Amino acid sequence: MQSLSLAQARRIALAAQGFADKRHDVPTMHTFQRTLGRTGVLQVDSVNVLQRAHYMPLYSRMGPYDVDLLRRAAETRPRRVVEYWAHVQTLMPVELWPVMRFRMQHYAQREFKWWQGIDATLKERVLAEVAAHGPVTARDLDDGTPRERTHWGWNWSDARKALDILYMSGEVAIAGRTSQFEVRYDLPERVLPADVLTAPPLTEEEAVLELVRRAARSHGVASANCLADYYRIRVAPARAAAEELVAAGELERVQVEGWRRPAYLHRDARLPRRIDARALLSPFDPVVWERARSEALFDFFYRIEIYTPPAKRVHGYYVLPFLLGDRIVARVDLKADRSAGVLLVPGAYAEAGAPPETAAALAAELWQLAGWLGLDDVVVAPRGDLAPGLAAEVAAAPVSSS
Repeated sequence: MQSLSLAQARRIALAAQGFADKRHDVPTMHTFQRTLGRTGVLQVDSVNVLQRAHYMPLYSRMGPYDVDLLRRAAETRPRRVVEYWAHVQTLMPVELWPVMRFRMQHYAQREFKWWQGIDATLKERVLAEVAAHGPVTARDLDDGTPRERTHWGWNWSDARKALDILYMSGEVAIAGRTSQFEVRYDLPERVLPADVLTAPPLTEEEAVLELVRRAARSHGVASANCLADYYRIRVAPARAAAEELVAAGELERVQVEGWRRPAYLHRDARLPRRIDARALLSPFDPVVWERARSEALFDFFYRIEIYTPPAKRVHGYYVLPFLLGDRIVARVDLKADRSAGVLLVPGAYAEAGAPPETAAALAAELWQLAGWLGLDDVVVAPRGDLAPGLAAEVAAAPVSSS
């Protein structure tokens, strides 16, 4: 069995995620397609304290880009991506729709297990409204009845619940979102290309095999648990699919330094001599979304603290890891104050062994990020061991954003 050092595994993983690709001076739809081919999916999240989650992995790999690229890919013909529950809520390539049919069937068989008390005829009535008037939001269909407030974090009308069931079972698709981030639903045939809708159905075993194949390509090297997590498959069928891909010659079992169990290496995985990344990673970036993997690859313990009470937060509300070369060398709490035109840095922390150039490199990245977000200034608060050096670098060299 081939053995890989931890440094080799990191470089393979980062190359698979697109961090070894040459950046284009002006990212185009071709750049977008290449990047999506690396990540496979883009996780969607409503938190907008900095930038919405699905925009950030593209920025981390492509650099400053016109976010209209993603809107065009998701909402105009030829539609390239569509939202579905692929990892969690994600934008995925449209060709994954047929692969996800097994998951849609799973939800269709269990719909009222999650949403108790819904009028049995409501789903059909809502579907008829979507067919007649789509694309529509839940607000468009709401009849003004009081909304349930018994569960913290949820405030959905029955129409919204019915739309969610229809969406999870594939009977409606997401056509886009409003400027307030509300989902706009429509019939799949008005959202997806005809060849996608008419593609032959896959068995669950065939679908799992394809998802594990894609996860392995996006990871480069991964454990069975990592492969399972990427598209939220159970570990046992993911491992069985990985072994099938080993037998077919698509994957190879390897031993990674420090990992207790053998891993799987994709046959097309690249091992660059070095990775020259300088990138802030969203909490929902595929490089760090599986926390055990980020610990195993980068010795980086990471937890998002959005839902932690302020007094108990260790690093801050919206903390992004900072990737420099092939190491995560710092983490930084960020907030875009759009009314003031300022990128705020409430806290900045160096990781153990961070190189001397960390503060200067992070300052350059922050100025570049501010420019991409349309902000005019960067302000660093005196919290965290990296904050003093970072503040000095930010003040000294805003021109380093290029």
